[in-house]
This record gives sequence, C-alpha cells and structure tokens, in this order.
Amino acid sequence: MLLTLWNIIAPVLFCAGLGYFWARAGKPFDTQMVTSLVTTVTTPCLIVATLGKTDLDMAALTQVAGVALLVMFLTLALAALAIRLCGQPFRIFLPSLTFPNTGNMGIPLCMLAFGDAGLALSLAWMMVYSVFHFSMGMAIVSGKGFSLSLLRHPILLSVFLAVTMVGFQLSLPEWLYNTVSLIGDVTIPLMLITLGVSLSQLKVHHVGKGAGFAALRLLIGFTVGLAVVEMLDLQGPLRGVALIESTMPVAVFNYLLARAFNRGTEEVAAMVVFSTLMAFLILPFLLTLAL
Repeated sequence: MLLTLWNIIAPVLFCAGLGYFWARAGKPFDTQMVTSLVTTVTTPCLIVATLGKTDLDMAALTQVAGVALLVMFLTLALAALAIRLCGQPFRIFLPSLTFPNTGNMGIPLCMLAFGDAGLALSLAWMMVYSVFHFSMGMAIVSGKGFSLSLLRHPILLSVFLAVTMVGFQLSLPEWLYNTVSLIGDVTIPLMLITLGVSLSQLKVHHVGKGAGFAALRLLIGFTVGLAVVEMLDLQGPLRGVALIESTMPVAVFNYLLARAFNRGTEEVAAMVVFSTLMAFLILPFLLTLAL
C-alpha cells in the first residue's frame, strides 16, 4: 500500500517541485503565457481527446456532474456559514473555500490512482467546476454579475463539444484525434510545473488567518465529499475521484481573480500556499481512503 501511495504522490510532488525550484533558481518561466496556453489550448484538447475515446456514456457523465454539483453547493453553503460566523468578507473567502484545485492537482492524482477511468471522471468533474468558477466565482469576486462572454471561453466550448460527442456517439477522424491527443498530453505536466512556479512566487502574509482558512477548506471539502459518497453509496473510481477532488486545496485561479479585482490578495495567497502544503501532508490518508 505504501508503494502504491508513493507511486501516485511522487509524480505530482516531483513535477510541482520542479516548477518550484526552477523558479526559485531564477530560471525563466512565463507563467502568464503557460497559463493561457493551458486554459485556452491544451486543456480543451485534453477534454475532447479523453471524453471522445472514453467508455463513459451520457448516463455516467450525468452522474459525475450531479455528484460534483451536489458537493459544490453543499461546500458553498457550509463555507458561507463559516464565513458568516467568523465575520469575514464573502467576496474574499467564499470563492477560495468553494472552488478547489480540481485541475492542476486533482486531475493528475485521479489519473495516477485510477488510470483512464480516473482521468475521464476527473476531467468531467473539473468541467463542472470550471463552468461555475468562470461564472459564479468570478461574479462573486468582481461584484459585477454574470457575463455572457464567459460562454465563449475555450474550456466551456470544449465541454459542449465533448458532451455532444458522447451524447451522439461521435468520434474525431483519426488524424484529428491524434493531433488533439498529442497537444492534450502536455496539459498535466504543465499544470503541475506551473503550480510549483506559482507557489514559489506567492508572498505569504496574514499567516494565522491564511492557515486557518486553508485548514477550513480541506476540512469542509473532505467532510462534504465523504458525506456525499456515503449517502449515495458510490463505489469504484467515482467514489475515489469524488473524495480526492472534494479535498483539494485552494485553486491558484482564486489568487489570480483576487489580484485582478483587488479582493484580499494577500489572504488568498496565504490560503493557496498553506492549503497546498496541508494537502500534500494528508494525501496518504486521503488516497488510502479513496483506494
């Protein structure tokens, strides 16, 4: 079991560590360019390539989406209650407590733990969260409401395309599938390296508050995830993916939004760093439970 856990954790740890120490050594890394490349090109390609070849049907995708939505809205409700009790501003803390790192960290862990099934399920999970993060999450932080322009985001467009392919049992021509798959294959390494680079660049202040809310993110996520899988009696890879994705740390994208709209940038940065470090510490326990 220890060897199995290490086989899952080690690639994630070393890839993120590569990014962290690369940046700390002063080596060039264009985070903005890589992030843009991942979100607008490689992730959409990975979604289309994976779901276009997966054995999942519309019933399975609907089940994954339903579980993800249930976890997300229960997490949102508990997070809002906790923020209210702590007397903290919703616009700063609610998105960070609600939207975890389902992409950069969640997808690699699920893929390494459950293979192609884990990759497909975690991509479907991330798609649901991406739709709401790019819409509801951004609206909460900005205070400007929902914008229809978000529907043109490449990730959301790839979601619609992938779901259409699964629903109508369509497939890409071989040459196009090979091209899309090749581009999509670079997504996970780039996600993890970028995560490490981002962590090395964040300036941590408000240590006490940041660590406290980071622990709260993991606690709420794990509690809701465990309650949902037990309540629905989920089994197999879906159970594991739900537990892993629910308990992921604060997404780096929350920091980017906080910086863009000047909403508690330092507090969110502290939450990202501390929740990520805490997540690595609890990964053996989490993966043991998921497996």
